[in-house]
Amino acid sequence: MTTSLHFDTRRGLVDRLRTANLEFNRHFPGDSGRRQPVHTVYGGAHLFKADTASRLGALALRALEEYAPEPADLAAVADFSEDLAPKIHERVIEKLRREPVEDFRADFEDGYGNRPDEEEDGHAAAVAREMAAGLAAGTLPPFVGIRIKPFTEELRERSFRTVDLLLTALTRETGGRLPENFVVTLPKVTIPEQVAALADLFDLLEPALRLPGGALRLEIMVETAQSILDAQGRCPLPLLVNAARGRCVAAHFGTYDYTASCSITAAFQAMDHPACDFAKHMMQVAFAGTGIQISDGATNVLPVPPHRGESLTAEQLDENREVVRDAWWLHSQHVRHSLVNAFYQGWDLHPAQLVTRYATVFAFFLEGLDAASERLRNFVQKAAQATLVGEVFDDAATGQGLLNYFLRAVNCGALSEEEALERSGLTLEELRGRSFVKILANRRPERT
Repeated sequence: MTTSLHFDTRRGLVDRLRTANLEFNRHFPGDSGRRQPVHTVYGGAHLFKADTASRLGALALRALEEYAPEPADLAAVADFSEDLAPKIHERVIEKLRREPVEDFRADFEDGYGNRPDEEEDGHAAAVAREMAAGLAAGTLPPFVGIRIKPFTEELRERSFRTVDLLLTALTRETGGRLPENFVVTLPKVTIPEQVAALADLFDLLEPALRLPGGALRLEIMVETAQSILDAQGRCPLPLLVNAARGRCVAAHFGTYDYTASCSITAAFQAMDHPACDFAKHMMQVAFAGTGIQISDGATNVLPVPPHRGESLTAEQLDENREVVRDAWWLHSQHVRHSLVNAFYQGWDLHPAQLVTRYATVFAFFLEGLDAASERLRNFVQKAAQATLVGEVFDDAATGQGLLNYFLRAVNCGALSEEEALERSGLTLEELRGRSFVKILANRRPERT
């Protein structure tokens, strides 16, 4: 075939486009492939113990046994079909026994308060000892870390000291090991310089503690209006992550501080407020394709019975049941709202919330299983071709999303690996490989 331009003539165009494409790919590498926990449980640092996760699981099981002992009870408070109730009820119990907490933060901020320096110093050392003990005993959750105070003028030095004390004591106790997926959460971020300061602190601590470069990671909290729109009218979210110089792995939304910063009154501060949806959609757009994992906030109406004691009246028992079940219903609705809007992680603040967290997440994945299975099977079978299943059109980019659906379902316990393989049509190697591109490449027929 004859062309008008020789390749050498087009070389400059090709080189410029290659440079631009590679730069784009550097900024937007896509999903990291890392497991993402379905929640982060926050608890005061002064209360943290090596076996905190199992203790929370036991309390959650007790709440389930008392207020939703039958599958139909759980279906009613978590708003899913009774057809799924036996399976979900059984899997929630299994999850609470096996892995009750996926992610935990020992909190030195809102869940801890401002205490004398000597007291916080002592708690920093105590958290380190308990984390080291949990690491040795295998009782820590798969993801764990601390939340420090914000880097404001009043609190920055306190936070620097807490990080230094805790990491120094932790590495001394463990012989230089960090718990897997350890992270430091920086709250109330307003400017990139605050994130950069934490990254700088890590740069200084790693050689001092003989940790490998890049071992210390952070996540930011988006809970101020200024983190959505800065003084120059820009969205600063990418700047905040860039300031971490590759150390930032996640961004968490703070519902109540954010709504307060928007002057929303307490009665209407909730995860599903339109102002929160706006901010979270900004987070989605800013971090799409970057590998930064995003998390929703918390429901602060807790499933706590108002009456305690051994000799409660029938009326008091009924009121306890109503209060807990109403709080469970609200929490379930908030979790479902997050999931529908592709926020697959949120916060939990009370052990009884673990019940509705897992029940709602499991229901979300199981309810969509038939459709996802059909689409993924059909797409894989046709390899690199676009497919049409019913009225839903898939292209290659959607394939990774469908694969991620099964990966998330397996990771949280909604599906077993065996069920995922049966329903998806994938091999074990393909599922664990986590890459739809590789699946297509290996399944694409050889061209002759």
